[in-house]
Amino acid sequence: MSETNMIPISEISQDIVSKIKLVLCDIDDTISTEGKILPEAYNALWKLKRAGFHVVPITGRCAGWVDHIARMWPVSGVIGENGAFYAYMDISSDHKKLKKRYYLQPDEVKEAQKKFEDIKKEVFSLFPQVKVASDQPYRQFDLAIDFCEDVPPLERKDVLKIVNIFENYGAQTKISSIHVNGWFGDYDKLTMTKIFSKEQLKIDLEKTPEKALFIGDSPNDQPMFNFFPISVGVQNINNFKDLINNFPTYVTKKPAGLGFAEIVKIIIEKTSLADP
Repeated sequence: MSETNMIPISEISQDIVSKIKLVLCDIDDTISTEGKILPEAYNALWKLKRAGFHVVPITGRCAGWVDHIARMWPVSGVIGENGAFYAYMDISSDHKKLKKRYYLQPDEVKEAQKKFEDIKKEVFSLFPQVKVASDQPYRQFDLAIDFCEDVPPLERKDVLKIVNIFENYGAQTKISSIHVNGWFGDYDKLTMTKIFSKEQLKIDLEKTPEKALFIGDSPNDQPMFNFFPISVGVQNINNFKDLINNFPTYVTKKPAGLGFAEIVKIIIEKTSLADP
């Protein structure tokens, strides 16, 4: 899908909506707006849950954030640190318990941490104005370099130079709206999303991708846009059109959290119309 072919989300058909059971969504600048969760966006999460949808945020954010989100938000689970693990609340017994499923083995994590120290030294020597992300102490599996969240915005060409440093060490990298994330291992958001969906929701996304709707906003969401036939970009995805090759099928009129709320309103309205 090219940028010019993105369809307004208001045009999504009732037939397509009727198949959706699972709503997958990025967090930063998709649910959040300038670092805050607006009431419209948080209410939209509750509306989805009450309407019977499984909601699964998929984020590059840290394990510490994921712990909170899985416990406190109206979600079925969370994919964290770009697919390094998933977490969910097990409610199968009287005692609710947070459970996690990791992709890497402990020795692989230790080896990655050593390489991250070398990467940081090289990045900071070239770009002393950037920092590790403020949530880095709560990360377990990746290194996040902040290029505009808590530091002055870095030029796009310099962001790409940071990506090159990661890649020179053999790391996988993704650019979000605020961070360059790097990690070691053959996992990504899409891989762990498929694993979580099959293991915990009993939905095989390889066989029935039309049962899921994915919502995102930035270049690191491209594997999801490419895989899911029902994908939506909130309006601010246009800020990254020069870095995106795989665009979503649909796009909203409003940006960030207001765009997320726009999608939810349309999906729930068309679900109600489709019900007999």
